[in-house]
Amino acid sequence: MKIGIVSDVHANLPALEAVLEDLPPVDRVVCAGDVVGYNPWPAACVERIRSVAAVTVQGNHDRTLDDTRQYAHNEMAHAGLEHAVAELSEEQREWLRTRPERTDIAGGAYRMVHSHPDPGRRDAYVYPESFPDLEPYLEGYDGLVLGHTHVQHEQRVDGRTVLNPGSVGQPRDGDPRAAYAVLNTETGAVSLRRTAYDVERVCERIEAEGLPSDTAARLSQGR
Repeated sequence: MKIGIVSDVHANLPALEAVLEDLPPVDRVVCAGDVVGYNPWPAACVERIRSVAAVTVQGNHDRTLDDTRQYAHNEMAHAGLEHAVAELSEEQREWLRTRPERTDIAGGAYRMVHSHPDPGRRDAYVYPESFPDLEPYLEGYDGLVLGHTHVQHEQRVDGRTVLNPGSVGQPRDGDPRAAYAVLNTETGAVSLRRTAYDVERVCERIEAEGLPSDTAARLSQGR
């Protein structure tokens, strides 16, 4: 089975559409969370992910819509969440609210979470250098899929796969192109993919919606 994996869309519709257009033939698509936040198209991205993703787990931004004050210290994050609250219907918010924080995919062969697989550390960032530390959470699985850092990386840990597909809507690894991955669950092969999108269109919409200018500036720099 080939699975297209997206994560951290963050309400960036042009980036999401570019990824879906670039996506090679796959058997299904899954989403590792944070459909909303930061960028201007939360409602459209929720509907697009609902239409294409067989499974979506809940990211920290998806979960925080009911209490945006948790991000009051972060202007970009808080403004994006407030924008999402204003734009999303109650039904869309309920869909995000009821996403699981973790699930199994590929017939139970792979575990998918948004951030750290330990429920007690659910918002912890797991950067590539810490992938080997996830070995205890791989027991019983062929691999683990996670997002949250916006840094695309794949690594074999004790013969199993740890994969972050990177961020569709706000890459932070120095490459501004939208990131995603394709996983072949039969062979374990991973294809880390990038595709360009119309960043300027997003920046113009960010300005038009009154979102922070830094939200736009970081997109062109991949940070």
